[in-house]
Amino acid sequence: MTPDAASTDPRTTLARPDLAEQALEGLVRADSYLPARPMHAAVPVADLHAGAAPASERIDQLLFGEAFDVLDQQGDRLWGRARRDGMVGWVSASALRPGAPRPSHRVTAIDAPLPLNALVAEGDLPASDLSPVGAFESDPVAVAERLLGVRHSLGARSSAATDCSGLIQQALYACGLAGPRHSDQQAELGVAVERDTAGRGDLVIWLAEPGEHSWTGHSAFMLDTDRVLHATGHHGAVVIESFAEADARYRADGFHAPVFRRLQA
Repeated sequence: MTPDAASTDPRTTLARPDLAEQALEGLVRADSYLPARPMHAAVPVADLHAGAAPASERIDQLLFGEAFDVLDQQGDRLWGRARRDGMVGWVSASALRPGAPRPSHRVTAIDAPLPLNALVAEGDLPASDLSPVGAFESDPVAVAERLLGVRHSLGARSSAATDCSGLIQQALYACGLAGPRHSDQQAELGVAVERDTAGRGDLVIWLAEPGEHSWTGHSAFMLDTDRVLHATGHHGAVVIESFAEADARYRADGFHAPVFRRLQA
């Protein structure tokens, strides 16, 4: 039995009742199927929205050089899927250029003209700002620590501004690890551990009840046994905070009890 549209995640499935990408024919039901057209982000950061209107909720961002597979266009708005993290949404056509060139390097410097993890060709930026694609860092928490003080902003995922799951995602990307976009997806990474064994590098995630928003919970890194490192709207930035204070606040706000995930068993 093949899955239908009801059993796929609409956040990452390039399909609507009227249109789906050709690769999904026979897997999801749609009125028509078309091949996606590859493009890539040509600005430092481009916002990805839930709807065609620019005023609709921002659900993600594209970083410079990231590929975006386009399936539909309404005026100057393009609908498709971000190839790096799989998110489906609408982006301004002026932010993209045709094709999906293969990058040779990624940005590693926090203070570079392009954001952390942007994808570039050798020579686009000084060599000191870059690492070859495939050369990764080893400690996601150390990457996240370099982002302390970065402004919190829902739907953002860059070294200029980020939300909680965006911070986790970018730190994981820098280390060559899988980095899904949402907290509920991040809560499936690695293996479960108990609170009394959780420590540096483990994820702690407070899941939320579904609502009229795209976010699904709150994600953080354990900095050590008693502190978390996270991007939080409460403080408006990436901060270090005691686990006990964060846990009390999120539970008081109606989030579930936290789950702890170890990325490498």
